[in-house]
Amino acid sequence: QVHLVESGGGSVQAGGSLRLSCRQLGSIYSVYCMGWFRQGPGKEREGVAAIDSDGHSSYADSVKGRFTISEDNAKNIVYLQMNNLKPEDTAMYYCAARQDSCLAWDMHQLWRDWGQGTQVTVSS
Repeated sequence: QVHLVESGGGSVQAGGSLRLSCRQLGSIYSVYCMGWFRQGPGKEREGVAAIDSDGHSSYADSVKGRFTISEDNAKNIVYLQMNNLKPEDTAMYYCAARQDSCLAWDMHQLWRDWGQGTQVTVSS
């Protein structure tokens, strides 16, 4: 099982930027999909972005062109660079890991390992 620790959340004004980090501790999967999800107040958890062990990335339509997922394999860290943030991006952001491909990555029910979350608040 992989232990995930997120950091980098905070409060910014609309148009600002934040970079979230997800550090993987413990067992590291050789074949994997890493993802970021978010859950706003009263909303369901939704997929934001994912990246597989080959470096292929996927994004939700709502964040395409604004968010970038990347990874530093040497440090076992996955990043989510968030630019041009909007108030509707306000949510708790969670890092997740699974030991297979990124097929159906946006279905949170298919993910095994989760971090504790980091809060992102965007004010208008």
